[in-house]
Amino acid sequence: MESLIFPITALIAAWILGTLLTKGLIPVLEKKQFRQFVRDEGPESHLKKTGTPSMGGIAIIAVSCLCAVTAAVIAGEMTIQLAAVLVAMVLFGSIGFIDDYEKAVKKNNLGLSPKQKIVMQFAFSLAFAVFAAFFAGGGMIKSTAIWIPVFDVTFDLGIFYIPFVMFVMIAFSNAVNLTDGLDGLASGITALVAFFMVIAADYFGYGDQKIIFGAVAGGCLGFLMLNRNPARIFMGDTGSMALGGVLSAGAVIMKLEFLLAIAGLIYVIEALSVIIQVSYYKKTKKRIFKMAPIHHHFELCGMSEKKVVLMFWGFAMLCCLLAIALMHI
Repeated sequence: MESLIFPITALIAAWILGTLLTKGLIPVLEKKQFRQFVRDEGPESHLKKTGTPSMGGIAIIAVSCLCAVTAAVIAGEMTIQLAAVLVAMVLFGSIGFIDDYEKAVKKNNLGLSPKQKIVMQFAFSLAFAVFAAFFAGGGMIKSTAIWIPVFDVTFDLGIFYIPFVMFVMIAFSNAVNLTDGLDGLASGITALVAFFMVIAADYFGYGDQKIIFGAVAGGCLGFLMLNRNPARIFMGDTGSMALGGVLSAGAVIMKLEFLLAIAGLIYVIEALSVIIQVSYYKKTKKRIFKMAPIHHHFELCGMSEKKVVLMFWGFAMLCCLLAIALMHI
């Protein structure tokens, strides 16, 4: 338990500071007219959310970085890997920030074009992949190798490691972004997944990474205090892109890409539901789900938003427990 003192301290500090900063951001964002504009094609029940302050992800990024760096310095765990993961969080968050800003200024829900987003994601993930090719892993695992849990085998991907990392980061940042569609959904799930990362980092001996994810879990919980239904603020793409970036970057550093996919299976399902829906509709002009991402499908099936969120939180917790169990096999 002693090994978790600094991560837990970072979590509590980020939780408290995150709540205070998020609450303080609300009137600022309202004054700047940085508000949510709900898509016309979304569920009708969501139209009432139009005008809710967005870009609250700024608070998550700020307190996560502040508490992680402070705790790491005190613990003597300030490393280049810790700095790189936090930089990845900020860079991916900047993509979302620009997108949110464009939406707020233009008063529509378009923001950056898909091409602009993917170019920025490509550039940032490429830079991190090159870094990871030299500094990821540790011990007996080569930097360019990937680890397969359960079977406990590693494969050295060599030059193909870079596109692998890029795929993981781009896919995960977009998956978390798609999950952010209901009050408290993404913030609650990410708090759970981030705490799983704390446990995994402690188990595999990454002292710097467990501090980062303690702070991220706390930042998400602090934000959740104002983001739970009925939400007073949304994280926007600023928050969801940053969270996807930091989760994937940390997983790459610790060689936990496949365990993250299990713990964060809900993100994968949300993304797959969109891919399946779009692909099937293009071929048949019919829909498999009432609406995608899949959380909207359950809403349109008659479940309340709160029940959908609680169901997804429960599923996410089970996935995290499964991932923890697989670490010990």
